[in-house]
Amino acid sequence: MLATITTPRIMLIGGGAVGEIADVMNKLGCCKPLLVTDPFMRDSGKVAHVTDVLKSADINWSMFADTVPEPTDDVIIAGAEIINSGDFDCVIALGGGSPIDTAKAMTVLASGGGQIQDYKVPHQVNEPGLPVIAIPTTAGTGSEVTKVTVITDKSNDEKMLIMGLGCLPSAAIVDYELTFSVPYRTTADTGIDSLTHAIEAYVSARHNPFTDTLALSAMGLIARNIRSACGEPDNTAARESMMLAATQAGMAFSNASVCLVHGMSRPIGAFFHVAHGLSNAMLLPTITAFSAGAAMGRYADCARAMGLADQSTDTEIAVNNLLAELHQLNKDLKVPSPKDYGIDEEKYFSLLTTMGEQALASGSPSNNPRVPTVREMAALYEEAWAS
Repeated sequence: MLATITTPRIMLIGGGAVGEIADVMNKLGCCKPLLVTDPFMRDSGKVAHVTDVLKSADINWSMFADTVPEPTDDVIIAGAEIINSGDFDCVIALGGGSPIDTAKAMTVLASGGGQIQDYKVPHQVNEPGLPVIAIPTTAGTGSEVTKVTVITDKSNDEKMLIMGLGCLPSAAIVDYELTFSVPYRTTADTGIDSLTHAIEAYVSARHNPFTDTLALSAMGLIARNIRSACGEPDNTAARESMMLAATQAGMAFSNASVCLVHGMSRPIGAFFHVAHGLSNAMLLPTITAFSAGAAMGRYADCARAMGLADQSTDTEIAVNNLLAELHQLNKDLKVPSPKDYGIDEEKYFSLLTTMGEQALASGSPSNNPRVPTVREMAALYEEAWAS
C-alpha cells in the first residue's frame, strides 16, 4: 500500500525549544503573529513563555484568549473575525489540544469563508490559511503535528471532524518543560489519549510501516513513564518521554487514522462535556476487548511494545495481558467510568443510538479492525457505563 506522509515543515523538539520561536517565525517569513491561547494561560502568566521571547525579538503581537475546552463553533467564528480584521501573517497556538484545534479551525474559516460546518468530513480541507505555529503545553493530543481538528456544533452537540492539509501546522515546537505544572488529572487523561492514538494507529486499516514504527515507540514510552509522570510531576525523564510519545503518536494517527475509540468518544464529549482524553480513557479497555479478536497479531504487538509480553509469548496470552493492563492503568490513574463521572444516566441511555450514529458518521469506526454496527456501538456504550 502506498503511504502518504504529512508532517509540519518545521519541528523543534526538546527542553527550551520555545525560546526559538522568533527564529521559527523568521524561517516561515512571518513577523505579525496572533497568539491563540486559553484564559488560564493568559491569567496565570504562562503566556510569558512565548511573549517574553517575542518581546526580546521586538515582535509585536495580539492575543485571542477566549478558547474553550472542547472547542465550539461560536468561538471559531469569533476568532476568524479577529484574523480577518487584523494584519496578521501567522498564528501561534499555545496550550493543550483545545487552543491548537481552535487556531487551526480559525485559519480554515478565515481563509475559506462560509460556515465551519461546511468543512467537516467527508470534505477535505487542503487549501492553506495562515501558517500555524503550534506549541503544546500538555503531552496528549498530538494536535501540533496532525491534519485534524475537532469542533463542536453547539446547535446539535455534534463533534465535527475536520481534516486536510489546511489543518496541518506549519511548525511544531515541542518543549516538555512546559508540562511540569500540568496537574495529575490532565497528565493522566492526555497520557491515555496518547496511548489510544498509538494503539489505534497501529491497528487501523490504514496503518503503514512509517506509522507502525512511531506508534510502537510511543506505546513503549507511555507504558514505561505514564505512572511516573502522574505520580512524580517533576520527573524530568518521564515528562520528556511522555511529550515525545504524544508527538510520535500524533504523527502516527495523523497518517494512519484513529478508529472506534475516537469515533465513540467524540459524542460523549459533545453531549456531556467530558474532556477528550478522559472520554477516550473511559472507552479504551471495553472497545479494545471488542476489537481484539479481529487483529490478534497487531494487538499482541502492542502488548510486546508495552513490555507486557515478549516475542515468545503466545499471541492470545499477549492480548489478554494487554486487556488486563488497560483496565489496571485506568484503575491506577483513577479514570472514572461514565457513571462515576456523574453523567446523567437517563440522558446517557436515551442517546445510545444517537451517539452510535454520530460515531459512525465521523468515519473513524470504518478503520477499526472490527467494524461495528450502530446497535453494537450502543451495546458498547452500555457496557462502558459502569466499567
